[in-house]
Amino acid sequence: MVAKSISVLPFDNVLIPVAATAGTVAIAARAALPQMKFRLESRGIASFQNSFKFGLAILLLTMQGKQRYTILKWITAGILITHLIARLVFPAPNILVDLIGFNVVGLLAALIAFNAPVITDRISAITIGTACSIWSMGSFFSTWNSFFELKIPESASDICYSLFYPLIFLGVVRSFTHKRSISALELLDSVIIAVGFTSVLSAFLLKPAMISFEGSALSVFISILYPIGDIVLLALVLVYVLLTPLTMRSLLLSGGLLSFAISDLFFIWSSLNSTYKFGSLSDDGWILGLLLLSVSLSYLSPESKFSDKISSYSATIALISSTCLLGIAALKPGYFPSFILLPGFITIALAFIRMSFALTEANTAGTERILARTDELTGLSNRRNFLMQLNQSKNGYIFLLDLDGFKKINDTLGHEAGDQLLKQVANRFTRVLPTGAQIARLGGDEFGVLAQIELKEANELAQSIRATLSYPISVGSEQVKVGVSIGVAPIEPTGDASEYLRQADLAMYEAKRSKSGVLLWELGRKI
Repeated sequence: MVAKSISVLPFDNVLIPVAATAGTVAIAARAALPQMKFRLESRGIASFQNSFKFGLAILLLTMQGKQRYTILKWITAGILITHLIARLVFPAPNILVDLIGFNVVGLLAALIAFNAPVITDRISAITIGTACSIWSMGSFFSTWNSFFELKIPESASDICYSLFYPLIFLGVVRSFTHKRSISALELLDSVIIAVGFTSVLSAFLLKPAMISFEGSALSVFISILYPIGDIVLLALVLVYVLLTPLTMRSLLLSGGLLSFAISDLFFIWSSLNSTYKFGSLSDDGWILGLLLLSVSLSYLSPESKFSDKISSYSATIALISSTCLLGIAALKPGYFPSFILLPGFITIALAFIRMSFALTEANTAGTERILARTDELTGLSNRRNFLMQLNQSKNGYIFLLDLDGFKKINDTLGHEAGDQLLKQVANRFTRVLPTGAQIARLGGDEFGVLAQIELKEANELAQSIRATLSYPISVGSEQVKVGVSIGVAPIEPTGDASEYLRQADLAMYEAKRSKSGVLLWELGRKI
């Protein structure tokens, strides 16, 4: 069984790990050039060195090309087809075919993902591209060990292959949505699901697996991690197909996951049965899957259904499962290896972090909803909330209030004084309102009141509102006085809200024009 294994290199942008790996491939190819030339010339192939240099030139050329994105996809597909043909022509293990050609396809798939169009969520593109490049590096490390005496530690390729699964999981989950940014809750949900389910499945499969596998608990864990990851990928395909309509992206993405997972499961099965042959044609299912996943990012993301709920529910199930895992470990000390419990603790810790983020977002959303319905200056309801309340009202009266003399004070003393005046006027109006009445600032020096009261009470309320402005208001060092004109209109059970507003507005302007103070629309006279 070929060891599955990258050390994660620091990088400033997403192209550096790919470039670094390509450089490693080039150095290895240069070191192995005489051996490759001898092998190929022994099969009647001339001018190998020129062909190899031409291939590297094509690789470097495509690495420059965001503008040549389409060409990059076709070149990668061409290299994959060429690789399949080369496997048929040269069935024996071959450095050019197995070490160089095979892994170049994976690296070019990463480049396709990194350079995906702007219609693609960048988190999805970066994580899928990183997954492709890391898996290709792991493949390069393990293939290197099959050809050269200078061995790379198998743990390096194991790390690479292990990192592939959470990265591809996050990338696929992100492709469920049209959004081009990821929220903290979505990121935490993805990590909780990936870590939680992986730890639980690994824990419960580890015990029976240790009976059949040889080696330490850690090596058994690594051995069963891959089929668990493949099963998770197959589950993702099912969820993705159920939640998204049939589009080119969903077809390519599902096909890529299926190709990779089936190839990996076949590799594991044939290795366990000692029938796997290094460099077999089935290995190309891995790089075909990587290519399909990357190319899928060039198509628009389909509209998914219930993705937020699925993510939240899955994270909850993963948390409960991890909690049960730790509970079993507490009741039966030593039943699970200690290292298998660490992901369970991480899952629970992340769940608490997610809870804090969720509470913060809920509080923020609540505050935003309040602010959306509130006048910033006076703290009263705003026009939007007032109209919403008016639409829901079936009886009572609507009052429109417009201050008399406000403009002169605002122009003379300044806007800051005018703002202070509006605040004090709002406080005075609020104090005389009956229980259940709604008051709002509709804009400028205009206010509105809704009250479910009878005509007599409407008369008293209008007079009480006018009386609140019968004495001066202190604005800074000045004492100013304003009046108010009020238009009143009755609210009927079957009427139209806009019509009530129009009637009260006309009554208010007539009250201001006639200096009568208050006018009821229905009766056309002073209350």
